[in-house]
Order: sequence, then C-alpha cells, then structure tokens
Amino acid sequence: MKPIHTEKAPAAIGPYSQAVDSGHGLVFVSGQLPIDPATGAFPEGGVKEQTRQSLLNTRAILEAAGLSLASVVKTTVFLADMGDFAAMNEVYAEFFTAPFPARCAFAVKTLPKGALVEIESIAAR
Repeated sequence: MKPIHTEKAPAAIGPYSQAVDSGHGLVFVSGQLPIDPATGAFPEGGVKEQTRQSLLNTRAILEAAGLSLASVVKTTVFLADMGDFAAMNEVYAEFFTAPFPARCAFAVKTLPKGALVEIESIAAR
C-alpha cells in the first residue's frame, strides 16, 4: 500500500491519506471536500462551485498518482441536501465522459466543515 499526496489538493484533515495505491491496480481517493488548496476555503457560491472544486481536487490527486479522471471506475457523492442533486450532476457531467464511472449519490445529515458536497473515487490502473 502506497500513500499518494500532492500539494495541489487540500491536505488531509485527519488521520488518513489523500489517496492510497493498493498495489493491485486500484487507487482509492479519499472523500474530497470542496476546499481550494490555495486558500484553504470553500469556493464562493453553492453546490455547483463546491462540486467543481471537489472534482478539481480529485483530478489533482489522480494526476499525482499518474492517472486521470478517465481512470475512475467508481465514485460516491455525498450531498448535504438531495435537492442539490441536479446542480451537482450538471457540473459532474463536465468532468466525466462515456464510459462513465459507476456512481452512488445520497444525502447525509452533515458533512465536515459544513460542506454541501464530498466526492470519493476509485480509479484503476
């Protein structure tokens, strides 16, 4: 197991890695909050801006692992409000093309730091 780290994504806010290469062809990217690594803050706006930042963070981590968003086989999207699903989905569609990764999306009671969205991913080498 090899940890993946990049300064182009926010540092972990707990005892976990930004991502881990399993050594068996899979890279597991921890849930990415919409934190801008340059400012340490959420982007201005709502769920669309936060979704974009979460996916930019994911892309930066995958690039540090020598992969891209095209390598993603599965994502899990956590939303603070399922009413934001359509807006999240609109931005999500800007980052992925067919064949799309498998995905699960659901609402949770709260997310760390009051985020509106968090996205975790699994990529294949």
